[in-house]
Amino acid sequence: MKSLNSIALLLVIIGGLNWLLFGLFQWDLVGGLFGGMDSVFARVVYVLVGIAALYCLTLFKKIK
Repeated sequence: MKSLNSIALLLVIIGGLNWLLFGLFQWDLVGGLFGGMDSVFARVVYVLVGIAALYCLTLFKKIK
């Protein structure tokens, strides 16, 4: 379970950095690395980041 938490945290950090770069420079890190926002690989990363964010919502129970 600890490794799942670490993977989820890593994906959420990647998503946060992507939003930071997009907000500051209007550059999409994931799209830039994987051939554009519409590429299959970029969409997979976006979905994984979203699932990781949903999973991280369950971690609030652990920090109470």
